[in-house]
Amino acid sequence: MALYWLVLGLFFQTLHAHVDFFTSIGQMTDLLYTEKDLVTSLKDYIRAEESKLQQVKQWAEKLDSLTATAVQDPEGFLGHPVNAFKLMKRLNSEWADLESLVLKDTTDGFISNLTVQRQYFPTDEDQTGAAKALLRLQDTYKLSANVLSAGDLPDPSHQRANSNLKYFEFQLEKQRKAEEAEGKKEVQEKEKKKVDKRDVQMKRSKDPLPERKRYEQLCRGEGVKMTRRRSSRLFCRYYDNGRNPRLILAPVKEEDEWDRPRIVRYHDIISDYEISKVKELAKPRLRRATVHDPITGKLTTAQYRVSKSAWLTAYEHPVIETINQRIEDLTGLEMDTAEELQVANYGVGGQYEPHFDFGRKDEPDAFKELGTGNRIATWLFYMSDVPAGGATVFPDVGAAVWPKKGTAVFWYNLFASGEGDYSTRHAACPVLVGNKWVSNKWIHERGQEFRRPCGLSETE
Repeated sequence: MALYWLVLGLFFQTLHAHVDFFTSIGQMTDLLYTEKDLVTSLKDYIRAEESKLQQVKQWAEKLDSLTATAVQDPEGFLGHPVNAFKLMKRLNSEWADLESLVLKDTTDGFISNLTVQRQYFPTDEDQTGAAKALLRLQDTYKLSANVLSAGDLPDPSHQRANSNLKYFEFQLEKQRKAEEAEGKKEVQEKEKKKVDKRDVQMKRSKDPLPERKRYEQLCRGEGVKMTRRRSSRLFCRYYDNGRNPRLILAPVKEEDEWDRPRIVRYHDIISDYEISKVKELAKPRLRRATVHDPITGKLTTAQYRVSKSAWLTAYEHPVIETINQRIEDLTGLEMDTAEELQVANYGVGGQYEPHFDFGRKDEPDAFKELGTGNRIATWLFYMSDVPAGGATVFPDVGAAVWPKKGTAVFWYNLFASGEGDYSTRHAACPVLVGNKWVSNKWIHERGQEFRRPCGLSETE
């Protein structure tokens, strides 16, 4: 019976071992330690082989000298009784010992370790996924095969004017003029206007650049820039959310990242200790990130989302409870009906292509199983710096928010009417260099009926 449970345990361990490593750099680091252990085992094998060969070499050198002397006068050599005895002894027992030494298998330790570790090796799916990631990075960031193979990767967070084609410059200039005209119209209409679904769809249909192109441009640090008039209305401030008791003595640093939709960033909002604790709790549970299937309403994996995620509840550790309370203090929104804290780690070329966080009208059952209504807002922590790539971009409006460890961004997905704000369609750009860790809270409608959302206007 004990043997049965042992075999069953090894079987399930093997199933668990075959995970798609390419979707999480965090879990992929375990492979480095696996390989390091194998190298240590391989060196032990080499030392054992060298020791064995050294003994054989010494034996051969000794007998080479002895036989060379003996064959010069065989009868005279064997006429000495000690030499005759030693010849009999060597051929009867010592050569047998040498045979045993030569046949001694020193590979047992290495082969056994290799066999055990092989169950944790990447699969063909991992190799294919990593290869596709390189192609994705090459396409998104316009990298030549030589640059990619040499590892001389550029930093896409800076404008690369030389890479702009004249065609794009012409089209972007048209969009800049359209933005300026839109700014004048905003002043006449009290500088604010609700964006509805039909307007966004019309804009997409007339847009000279398809969404994919806009998405890739923003990932490279290119694309439409905000007009001077609009950018002049973006500010930084110390924020206490209407003198919240927990923020009065320690207001947070709030920065406007974008105006429509309004996206704000909070600086120094999560500590290094909190980040390390969240990662520590999440790493053992990381599984391939899923998306809502609009047809079935169920969670499923998708090729356009290359990351792994885990969910952490408030009762698991005081740090998670503290983080949830901090989000509630800053947003004024109820956390009891929000989804659990989702922690995500991106893989090789990890990305999440353009998507909405909220459920559209054609997806009435998107969050039916939660029973908390639609996703009214999104809170996103950046838990690592990303040297190149990995921006959060909003292709419809041209916004790009770059990861910065210890900060968080926040935006509303719904208008006060409950209608979805289609300008919040966003994406996570492929990670070119680095290890991207984020965590987020999706805040739902239920429980907000008597809340006063703070920090952002409900009329946007």
